[in-house]
Amino acid sequence: MFSGVKSSTKTLIVLHFVLVVYSITGILGKIASTKDFFSFEFCAYYLGIIFLLGVYAIAWQQIIKRLPLTTAFANKAITVVWGIVWGFLFFGESINALKVAGALLVVAGVVVYARSDGASGQDAGDVSNE
Repeated sequence: MFSGVKSSTKTLIVLHFVLVVYSITGILGKIASTKDFFSFEFCAYYLGIIFLLGVYAIAWQQIIKRLPLTTAFANKAITVVWGIVWGFLFFGESINALKVAGALLVVAGVVVYARSDGASGQDAGDVSNE
């Protein structure tokens, strides 16, 4: 009875880790934009982006095998929150009340959506023939 819940929770944790990896590509892209076009540094940052996007793509396929697609996509909105955090930590961008309010709305929306999935009794989205 609870093994499906544990499995879904583990999958959601992995999903959020994967979304952090995805959001890091934004950091690399912003840093690359400060470098001379096609310089060694520019290319190195973009190779990092391509690598991380490859890791993300493979992990995403495993996530959507285990979760309903709508749940996985709803959780992608959390990358907006990571963008605010990364902007503050790495680029000295300000965080104001409106950004915090927007981030809280995003998180609340994801939580409400996730709870509605649980309340409707949706399965884990496993489409394998096992």
